[in-house]
Amino acid sequence: MAIRILITGGTFDKEYDEINGRLFFQDTHVHEMLRLGRCRADVVIRTVMMVDSLEMSDADRGIILENCRQCPEERIVVTHGTDTMADTAHRLGEAISDKTVVLTGAMVPYAFGSSDGLFNLGSAIAFAQALPPGVYIAMNGRCFAWNNVRKNRQLGIFEAIR
Repeated sequence: MAIRILITGGTFDKEYDEINGRLFFQDTHVHEMLRLGRCRADVVIRTVMMVDSLEMSDADRGIILENCRQCPEERIVVTHGTDTMADTAHRLGEAISDKTVVLTGAMVPYAFGSSDGLFNLGSAIAFAQALPPGVYIAMNGRCFAWNNVRKNRQLGIFEAIR
């Protein structure tokens, strides 16, 4: 049972430009993260885009949706920026019911060395294998259904709405 990992950017893959003092995208860290995490799951990785989720458009969400629909795997992990992850989960959740899709990300860039990204990626892969079809968000050891989750910006966590 292969798991498709769709990379869309977000904090997971940001780098820091020390000269200009800005965050930017260069390449994904997912391959290294899987190696360091000693992942033994059968994964197929595809970079769909490298976008900050605050800059993600409805068209970008449509591209993610089509990638989920078109891939042959029934279990999918989507790496995504945390700021609009719930918006993308909502878009996917309304359209996908025959596959298990788990969105995940990081509050701190992986390249910073103290990121939650490695733990979140591993959790998302485990949830993708264990959960029934549907769309979920997996962050910091918790898993939420697409229609019962929000990012609490004040606390820096994801939480159930009700």
